[in-house]
Amino acid sequence: MIKYKVTLTKQERESLQELAKKGSHKSQKVLNALILLNCDSGEFQNQKSTNEETSKVLQISMKKIDRVKKRFVEEGMDIALNGHKGDRLYVKKVDGDFEAHLIALSCGEPPEGYARWSLRLLADKAVELEYIESVSHETVRRLLKKRIEAVEETGVGNTAAAKR
Repeated sequence: MIKYKVTLTKQERESLQELAKKGSHKSQKVLNALILLNCDSGEFQNQKSTNEETSKVLQISMKKIDRVKKRFVEEGMDIALNGHKGDRLYVKKVDGDFEAHLIALSCGEPPEGYARWSLRLLADKAVELEYIESVSHETVRRLLKKRIEAVEETGVGNTAAAKR
């Protein structure tokens, strides 16, 4: 296993100590700052603690310490503190045309044997009518919720009934 040696400058140590002491920061950012401060083997460190001691005190795994040290050495202070931004791209399956079809479907009569539309029934019927290739009931819920919120904000229709 590759060992990563963290060596902080005086300015880096001071900024990490400030970050850990005060201000409102994300908990993981503060934790990563404490890891770097404890693992520092530079000339400005008074007492270096081992990874085992750090993991016990901060109640984290050794693997977490190794990941933070690796990010610091390979990618710098900012990435070590904040982590990577997600770079995954999602393709949007739902468009305005599908939304219109779904709303029209939900306003219509429910299928035979049902008193009203359920989210799963709406999702299945939309696929059956080939409005979309596949859709989950959760996506249907989000679309209808967004529609109800838009109606409430604009004051269109009977908003008292929509809130129930």
